[in-house]
Amino acid sequence: MWSAELYQKAIKFAGEAHQEQKIPGSNLPYVVHISNVTMEVMRAIASASDGKGIDVDVAIVCALLHDTLEDTQVTFQEIEEEFGNQVAQIVQSLTKRADLPKPEAMADSLNRILQQPKEAAIVKLADRITNLQEPPAHWDLAKRKKYQEEAKSILEKLGNANAILAERLRLKIMEYANYIS
Repeated sequence: MWSAELYQKAIKFAGEAHQEQKIPGSNLPYVVHISNVTMEVMRAIASASDGKGIDVDVAIVCALLHDTLEDTQVTFQEIEEEFGNQVAQIVQSLTKRADLPKPEAMADSLNRILQQPKEAAIVKLADRITNLQEPPAHWDLAKRKKYQEEAKSILEKLGNANAILAERLRLKIMEYANYIS
């Protein structure tokens, strides 16, 4: 069972951090993306036989906070103070380093995720599932193809973390082919 109080604390924290942001290519508040990622995590854990051994609270809080370091002014220290070192470490692993070229940043993040507890991989799988919707209109064909290739890499490297999310991501990758043909 997960803590409703911890969920409320984390979604308020994330909501405040992302309050000015919109989902790229839409007018939707960014908290919709965060909520969708968290829903994927909760759904997978609730229906998975391989959900045993997963700290549900950590997975949910990390899903809610997964973009705070990358996309807001929130610091590692703030997350650590509010939610503990393990959550801060996982959120940091989910954050692409700005000092690396884009092609290297994803590979680096995936390698750091693999060094974390399974909850990190679960959140990354859920994040990419959520992001494999119709791409923003301003993305050209090359960007769309690259995004699908990244999704395949995420599935290959992290798919063992959760069978339900791996299958969902595999199907989303196949559906995303409609946007690159």
